[in-house]
Amino acid sequence: MTKASQNQITISKNLAPPAANTLAAAGLLKTLLAAQATVTTVQWTNVAATANEGAPKSKQPYWTTLDDAQTKIYDANATVRYLYRVWTLSQSERLSVEQLLEWEEKSLSTLPADKELETIFAAAEPKIASINAVEDSNAVSAVDAVLFGSLYYALSNAKDNTLSKYPALQQWYSRLLSSATVVSVLPVYSANVVNVLVREDATLENRKVNGSIEFSYDPSKTVLPQAGEKNILITSALPYVNNVPHLGNIIGSTLSADVFARYSRARGSNTLYICGTDEYGTTTEIKALEENISCQELCDKYNALHKDVYDWFNLSFDYFGRTTTEKQTEIVQSIFLKCRENGYISEDVMEQPFCETCNRFLADRFVEGTCPKCGYEDARGDQCDKCSGLYNATELINPRCKLDNNTPVVRESKHLFLDLDKLQPKCEEYVNKTAAEGSWSSNGVTITRNWLKEGLHPRCITRDLKWGVPIPVDGFDTKVFYVWFDACIGYPSITANYTDEWEKWWKNPDDVKLYQFMGKDNVPFHTIVFPSTEIATGDNWTFLHHISTCDYLNYESGKFSKSRGVGVFGNNARDTGVPSDVWRYYLLASRPETADTVFTWNDFVARNNNELLANLGNFCNRVVKFLDGNTKYAGVLPAPEPSRIAPGADTADRRLIDDVNTLLARYIEQMDGVHIRSGLRTVMDISARGNVYLQESKLDNTLFNEHRAQCDTVLAVATNLIYLIGALLHPFLPATSACIARQLNAPERIITDAFELELGAGHVIGKAEYLFARIDEKKIDEWRAKFGGSQKETDANEKKKSKKDKSKSKSKTKDKANASSNPPKDVANADIVISTS
Repeated sequence: MTKASQNQITISKNLAPPAANTLAAAGLLKTLLAAQATVTTVQWTNVAATANEGAPKSKQPYWTTLDDAQTKIYDANATVRYLYRVWTLSQSERLSVEQLLEWEEKSLSTLPADKELETIFAAAEPKIASINAVEDSNAVSAVDAVLFGSLYYALSNAKDNTLSKYPALQQWYSRLLSSATVVSVLPVYSANVVNVLVREDATLENRKVNGSIEFSYDPSKTVLPQAGEKNILITSALPYVNNVPHLGNIIGSTLSADVFARYSRARGSNTLYICGTDEYGTTTEIKALEENISCQELCDKYNALHKDVYDWFNLSFDYFGRTTTEKQTEIVQSIFLKCRENGYISEDVMEQPFCETCNRFLADRFVEGTCPKCGYEDARGDQCDKCSGLYNATELINPRCKLDNNTPVVRESKHLFLDLDKLQPKCEEYVNKTAAEGSWSSNGVTITRNWLKEGLHPRCITRDLKWGVPIPVDGFDTKVFYVWFDACIGYPSITANYTDEWEKWWKNPDDVKLYQFMGKDNVPFHTIVFPSTEIATGDNWTFLHHISTCDYLNYESGKFSKSRGVGVFGNNARDTGVPSDVWRYYLLASRPETADTVFTWNDFVARNNNELLANLGNFCNRVVKFLDGNTKYAGVLPAPEPSRIAPGADTADRRLIDDVNTLLARYIEQMDGVHIRSGLRTVMDISARGNVYLQESKLDNTLFNEHRAQCDTVLAVATNLIYLIGALLHPFLPATSACIARQLNAPERIITDAFELELGAGHVIGKAEYLFARIDEKKIDEWRAKFGGSQKETDANEKKKSKKDKSKSKSKTKDKANASSNPPKDVANADIVISTS
């Protein structure tokens, strides 16, 4: 420092210098500036950390001892006043100085060091303007010394475009930077503080990302297949409009298909995922009667309810449609007529249950009874919910009318049949070829081959109903197509409502691969009935490539049941307040791919707390928080040490990279083969491997202080691993994936074949966020009680009710035999209300 002329001070410090963004560092700079400006000699002395215990915390570790060697001043502003002899100024000058120093003490120095720069500058701008009005020399005044000490950290880290918004501040700062006093002091100051970085806001401009990996998907654009590229067409079984979907329905088709659609897009394939509500048939007519509304009103209501549930579960349909459309009628009738022209449609008379009370044939779900194959007492007229067996309604044991519980009689009715027996050779040839090439699920193969082994027979494709696609043949004007003839045609018709160029997807087998997702009870309609129908038309259809089926997801001690309202339904999941990604994770981790699985509340909570939170959440938060919250990094990604990540290096970093690449290859193989549950498990294995890496590397402040190069490498590798995990998670947990991308200030990315460091040195990440929250285990009993987790009592009551109903039915039948043969008006005149709108 400059040789003393009027003063001498001693600055005492302990051996741990303060960070540059602290009040202690600001106080040191004020003192040094004042001493230099007043030609005061400065001496330094090191003291033990305990020597300044009496000083205010904000002023440690510095204080000033005056030249009398007795007086200690802990407040830097007081030191400035002393050195400048402020009390010797004129009254007006002293008042002006004191007002500014008082403002600095009350307003400026109380702002946190990490406060947004513009907040600090906006507060200082008018005061600095008043200084500029009277100061234009390079001399450093007492006010200059105090304000420069407070503002220097913020000013030195501000960008030019930020400072330019505050012209008075910018002018004043430039003047002082060029002064001899400041030029002399800054090197001394810098040597006695620990420099820290200012946390920049994460923006597009401060990203350092490999642009070739950015994932781009615009759902508003129509997706069409491209010749020579990979084109994936995905469907999920069309849900009936007779209830809100439950968890078993969601994992069975729509959620599973969504995962594969998201994966296919992230791998760069042209992907179209379509679904919609199946709105024709007996289920609709029965439900409409129950709710006393028209079939169209019922369809409108439940189509909206389904869409609302699927939106909450974040399902990424390219188009969610319905089957009650003109396109459906047009395409169904066209396909039927081609089948007829080609000789695959026949007419025959069949026996059907007829309710004399209702005066109507009882198609499908209008009749119930005991399954002729497994003995289930509540089997429907066309299919058993328990064993998935298919049969004719007249085969039911102890049949009863769904509407009035009376025993029906058997009458003849003329119907149209699809001659599956004639189509079996071609169908079997297609199955043998496609099941192998498309790696069908084991359930799909087994069910299909059992049908073929038993031999195909002509299948009735018409019903005595009013709500359905009309039959374009004379003499069948009182009938409609059977829902399982027209339902699968809903896939191309919904696509036709999405784009007029629908045939580019559905009649393009050379360029398009079709993946279909469903529960196991829907298999034969997708592997035999629908493909046989396509074959019968003679058109060049895009046939099924891969079928992915699910067994049943049961609920606690019983089964989900739409008709009985048992289990957790889509809207129930939302009512818990648990984010949809947690529900997605649980359902996908428990996906019944090869056998039935059971939903339990204990398992649901455990998977959130022990897997999502403890594994994935812990890994991501630990890394991002260290990088974001550590002032030594201030959110800026460091460069790794090349030798630590080079191929063949014997380091924890290289071993991690190699292990992740092995797991990544396994993940891609699993997902390409539609082994969804296994793919998710592999993502969690990668996250767990990341946690082991952090433990091995001992990521903490000690690693930074003692092994900086290794710490930089760990952060670079771990942050990039989080970026990869975010991409791998996207098919399963899209909201979590987006949150990871937001925290990393990076675009969502494609799924690549190898793990590379795609985020470069100097990349500025965003703010750390928690990915998941712990669920209190007390919620288990609350939710179990609220949503009926235990079904023993429910099942017992159902059995009692069933026996009671049957007893009543027999008694009622006897009474009616002796009573008038005319049925009650309210039953005889009951009809389906069909909207004409």
